[in-house]
Amino acid sequence: MPEKPVLNSRNKKPRGLDFLFSDVQYLKGVGPRKGEALKKHGIKTVFDLFYYVPRKYLDRSLITPLDKLEEGMTVTVLGTVVAFGELRRRRRLFKVIIENDRAELELVWFSGYRYLQNAFSEGDVICVSGTVRRYGGLNIPHPEFEVVGSREDETIHTGRLIPIYPENSLFKEVGLHSRGLRRIIKPALDHLAENPCETIPEKWRKEYGLYDLTRAIYQIHFPDKMETADSGRQRLAFEELFYLELIMAGRKSNRRKKMTGIKIGPPKKMGRKLLDSLGFKLTKAQVRVLNEIYADMAAGFQMNRVIQGDVGSGKTIVAALAMLGAIENGFQAAIMAPTEILAEQHYFSISGLLKPLDIDTVLITGSVRGANRAETMDAIAGGRASVVIGTHALIQKKVEFNNLGFAVIDEQQRFGVAQRGDLLAKGLNPDILVMSATPIPRTLAMTIYGDLDISVIDEMPPGRIPVKTKLVPEDKRHEMYDFVKNAVKNSQTAYVIYPLVEETEKSDLKAATEGYEQLKGDIFPDRTVGLLHGRMKGEEKQKIMIDFRDRKIDILVATTVVEVGLDIPTATIMLIEHAERFGLSQLHQLRGRVGRAGIKSYCFLMTGPRVTEDASRRIEALTEISDGFKISEIDLQIRGPGEILGTRQHGMPELKVADLTDTRLISLARRLAFDMIEEDPALNSEENRFIKTVLKMRLGKKLKYSKIG
Repeated sequence: MPEKPVLNSRNKKPRGLDFLFSDVQYLKGVGPRKGEALKKHGIKTVFDLFYYVPRKYLDRSLITPLDKLEEGMTVTVLGTVVAFGELRRRRRLFKVIIENDRAELELVWFSGYRYLQNAFSEGDVICVSGTVRRYGGLNIPHPEFEVVGSREDETIHTGRLIPIYPENSLFKEVGLHSRGLRRIIKPALDHLAENPCETIPEKWRKEYGLYDLTRAIYQIHFPDKMETADSGRQRLAFEELFYLELIMAGRKSNRRKKMTGIKIGPPKKMGRKLLDSLGFKLTKAQVRVLNEIYADMAAGFQMNRVIQGDVGSGKTIVAALAMLGAIENGFQAAIMAPTEILAEQHYFSISGLLKPLDIDTVLITGSVRGANRAETMDAIAGGRASVVIGTHALIQKKVEFNNLGFAVIDEQQRFGVAQRGDLLAKGLNPDILVMSATPIPRTLAMTIYGDLDISVIDEMPPGRIPVKTKLVPEDKRHEMYDFVKNAVKNSQTAYVIYPLVEETEKSDLKAATEGYEQLKGDIFPDRTVGLLHGRMKGEEKQKIMIDFRDRKIDILVATTVVEVGLDIPTATIMLIEHAERFGLSQLHQLRGRVGRAGIKSYCFLMTGPRVTEDASRRIEALTEISDGFKISEIDLQIRGPGEILGTRQHGMPELKVADLTDTRLISLARRLAFDMIEEDPALNSEENRFIKTVLKMRLGKKLKYSKIG
């Protein structure tokens, strides 16, 4: 029988890097439907397919003959289906009989077997794993199984560690289950082995004990043993991190060497006047970070710095004092926030802080329309507005600044690289300050903010009392409500948070609107209950926030629009319904909305009837830990490798293999990347030219974001 081609016959066989980065649909067995399913899942090239790593392995290295089985043995067996079907006896069951040259074996399912009705055909060769039991004769109840298809497929599907891949409904529809993926990946790997290529320098492989590319990919998908699979992952993870850090290093180098910045001195009169009006002293951490910012602003290059700080650590006042440097030197300052409600909160906060200085502050969002919008845009273009606060509306073409010199991006992870670039284009290389209220471990910060300088406010203002966090069982709900009533009587206010705005057919969650009606009518009839969610109009949201701040509303029912930005000193209670549906960092952010005025405060967590193991870990961590940086480390462990806390940024490659808890690998990749760019910023040396080629192939159209070459 002639060998099947690895690629579809209509295409030539590319080799080396050309094969590695060729369209996945060129592979034999990947037709239009499978190709579309793979591409929808982000698998566009052969390279992407190789990086689609197994989620686990089944050990089928030992095949036990059917005539050697004994009760209690956990085995992997191979046999041909000779009969199958549903039986109705004292209880209904589904049975499959397999045989080989020596004996027969029954496979039995007592429940949940509807999906099996069309899973088998007579003559199928199947590989089965499970524990042998005796019910009349020997059998394996509820085994794991795969239809191998034919004896010639055994080398892929049996007799070794077998890769099991992540699946989704679309993959299953087109036959891209683990067996189907193995049939595509194995011949592609064999072709790579015959036409090898490399993506990292040989000297690094030798110095750091890394597999060559072909061996690494082969051992990930068809490992000799678990140790070699791990070594393969280490190699691919290093490569993934190295090229990500190379992009970061290129951006930073480009900014320092090519983008001449504005030299802005620290504020003198305005800064002192604002500090005198505060009524409190800055913490040592705030002063340290502010000095780092002022040093950048006075330098000859464009500032790109991120402030990391826990909830309530005082990032906003630091940003305001930094903006004063620009304003006092004749420039405009801007703050861009991801949501209208956060932009509005910044407007209330900043305009209040700057009121004693007679600085004009304006707000521009999608809700600012008509004559008000025209007047605001005119004030921005004419330079009368010294501080401009807004959402994505800031970067619309019609919004023109007179002299933008300083820009703050809040909640950076919610914006893409392109949006940051659009804001930069509004001025002549203005200084950029990024703020994040989601503390993350240093190694993760180095990866996400690799092209930025990092400042950390690691000290809380004096008087902040840790919020007491409790998991409340359902039978204690009314006792908790009584606690809330007593707090409200003592001039305090409370939040009640729901995951959804309104009920959907697919959800059993209590909706914010329904919860609001119940709390208002049945639980707190003698108190003022308000409702706040993201679908409300801007004017309506502003009124509710002001009423809550002024205690015209005692209890605010809301969705996660209050996760960041709201600063209500009288709020001392945070009740979170269905806490199991929230991420750990999100729960911590919500908790940070209370306890902001030195008053003992509480966060109560209510859960639904079904709580997963991960959700239990999140809730347990929140009840025991108040430090946001420690919270973030646990959150990272729970979420697992490859996920950057939900911070997928446009223009950035996603991490598919790298474990962001591996500090050694991250530090190594970062050092090598930054050293390479420092020595050869354009990667034009003969030694680095192939690195540049690989980078272009990996990024494709996204290369413009790397600022290399």
